[in-house]
Amino acid sequence: MSDGSRPILFLTVFIHLLGFGIIIPLLPYYAQTYGASGVTVGLLSTSFSMMQFLFTPLWGRLSDRIGRRPVLIVSLVVTGLSYVVFATASSLWLLFVSRMLAGAAGAVLSTAQAYVADTTTPEERTKGMGLIGAAFGMGFIFGPAIGGILSHWGFAVPAYTAAALAAIAAVFAFFRLRESLPREVRVERREGQRPAGVTLFGALRRPRIGPVLVTFFVGTLCFAGMEAVLALYCQHTYGLGPNHIGYLLAYVGVVAATLQVGFVGALAKRFGERRLARTGIFLIGAGFIASGLAPPFALFVVAMGAVAVGSGLSNPTLSGLVSIVTSPEEQGSILGFYQSLGSLARAVGPFLGGLAFDRIAPGAPLWLAGATLSALVLYAARLPVREQAG
Repeated sequence: MSDGSRPILFLTVFIHLLGFGIIIPLLPYYAQTYGASGVTVGLLSTSFSMMQFLFTPLWGRLSDRIGRRPVLIVSLVVTGLSYVVFATASSLWLLFVSRMLAGAAGAVLSTAQAYVADTTTPEERTKGMGLIGAAFGMGFIFGPAIGGILSHWGFAVPAYTAAALAAIAAVFAFFRLRESLPREVRVERREGQRPAGVTLFGALRRPRIGPVLVTFFVGTLCFAGMEAVLALYCQHTYGLGPNHIGYLLAYVGVVAATLQVGFVGALAKRFGERRLARTGIFLIGAGFIASGLAPPFALFVVAMGAVAVGSGLSNPTLSGLVSIVTSPEEQGSILGFYQSLGSLARAVGPFLGGLAFDRIAPGAPLWLAGATLSALVLYAARLPVREQAG
């Protein structure tokens, strides 16, 4: 990846997730001003994830045909529009429109990953995916804090700020982001000369790609279920309030982002992606189990640190691995399926986590997720190694 493109690509992903982070803490309160129930607030979040699920493979296939750059720029424009709709909403249905637009636009993470795959060697691929993961994590770290501060001037101000940031990123991308997909490849795909059989079920049946997709889906499902109830669990077990939860999530995000930027590339070169992914999944699972058993608060913080380290190791490693074992002609499509499965997991996981919290025990979403991830470590032995790529 060229030095000029790297910060622009980082900015593109960061702005998408920063805006998401700015809006998420405000969404329940804003929706309640229009009479939304708890179920309706949940549906607002689900609508975002489901639009990501639907649009991720579409963006991926489109970027394979017309290039990564125009897809990324258009997504930033639509993102900005979604925040303007959010800021000016006068009814609950307009809030749904804004979240659905944001979900559709935010489905371009796979396109950003395809850009990395286009511009890095297999040896540098995981390091490049770490850059995307760090932008993702930092958006979640800073977004809620910015949203909370700006909300003192009303719900519209954070949304307009997010819209302005998206517009600035779009302008930068228009002038500074170079296309990563060669013109001759785009011409071939526009003329219909792209590989046949690039479907989700076909990808799942492939011996090298399928295990990566399944591992990512199950891991994301477990993580999303934990995230949905973490605040409730901490309030019930330790008496923590919203500010403390914000600090806790920032701590997890900073640790994960630091690993993804500074260490994961070198570790992948030394130990290999499969070993690194399995180690990360194991740490997340162990951290979930320990956290769910209501340990003393100091040990709970240590356990969440293990979750942060595991996340920093496994997330960029899996996204790097899926691109390594995918042919260049299918990068956009396969990475689209990869992120689409993540969106589906984020739509279903919170429901399962809440169900376990209500019906079993407050700590059940954590230790059940931890037990599932422990089994996933065994399944992840099927992940390919870099030497098998081709």
